[in-house]
Amino acid sequence: MSGWVKVVGLGPGAETMVTPEVTAALDAATDIVGYIPYVARVAPRAGLTLHPSDNRVEAERARAALDMARAGRRVVVVSSGDPGVFAMAAAVLEVLTPADDTLDVQVLPGITAMLAAAARAGAPLGHDFCAINLSDNLKPWALVERRLRLAAEADFAMAFYNPRSKSRPEGFAKVLGILRDACGPDRLITFARAVSTPDERLVTVTLAEARPEMADMRTVVLVTNSLGRRAGRFVYSPRSVPAGPDPAGTPA
Repeated sequence: MSGWVKVVGLGPGAETMVTPEVTAALDAATDIVGYIPYVARVAPRAGLTLHPSDNRVEAERARAALDMARAGRRVVVVSSGDPGVFAMAAAVLEVLTPADDTLDVQVLPGITAMLAAAARAGAPLGHDFCAINLSDNLKPWALVERRLRLAAEADFAMAFYNPRSKSRPEGFAKVLGILRDACGPDRLITFARAVSTPDERLVTVTLAEARPEMADMRTVVLVTNSLGRRAGRFVYSPRSVPAGPDPAGTPA
C-alpha cells in the first residue's frame, strides 16, 4: 500500500468552513498529526490514530508524518486556517529529502483566519494587503518592526497574526505606537476574535481608540489602507487608488 502525506487547513473554526477536499482527506487518513487543539477538532473513528503534539515541535512533527507515509500510512498533517499561512506546509517541506521525490506529498488549502475575519468585517483587505506574524518566536523583534514600518509606509492594508500573548504583552503596545506614528490616529483597525466559533467577537475602532488588551492570541487584527472607510456596520479598503501623489505621501 502506498503511503501519502496531505498537509491541510481546517479553516478558522466552524465545520462549515472546512473544504470538501480536506474532509475527503480526513476520511481517507489512517493518521492525523498536528498541534494538540487542531488534532482535537478531528473526530475519532475506528482505524484512525491521532498524534497530537506541542506547538514548538513542528520539525519533529513533520518528520514523524513523513516516516509514517514511507511505511505506507495515509497521513494528514492538520493546521488551522490555511497550512501555507504561518503553518505546517513550510515545516513539512523543510524536512523533505531527495529520497522523498517519489513520496506522495500534497498541500490542501483552507480558509484562513485572516480572510474569514475580513469577510465578517466587510472588505478591509479590499486592495493591496500584506500579512505579518507579530510573534518573535521564529524571527527577531527588530525584523517584525521593520516589516511593520515598511508595510505602513507603502500604505498596504494589513493583517496581523499572533498579536499579543501572555508571555509578551508589551509587543502589541509597540505595534500600535508604530501604526499611529506611520498611519495617523484615524486609520480603521478591526479586532476579530475567534471568528466562526461561538466565542466570535468583532470590534472596529480608530487607531486612536485601539488598546493593546483588545487583542489576544485568538485575535486577527486588520488595518485598512489610508482610504479605508465605513459602510454602515462594514469597513473596507476601496479597490482603486486615485492618480497623483499616493495616500501614503509618495509621488505616484
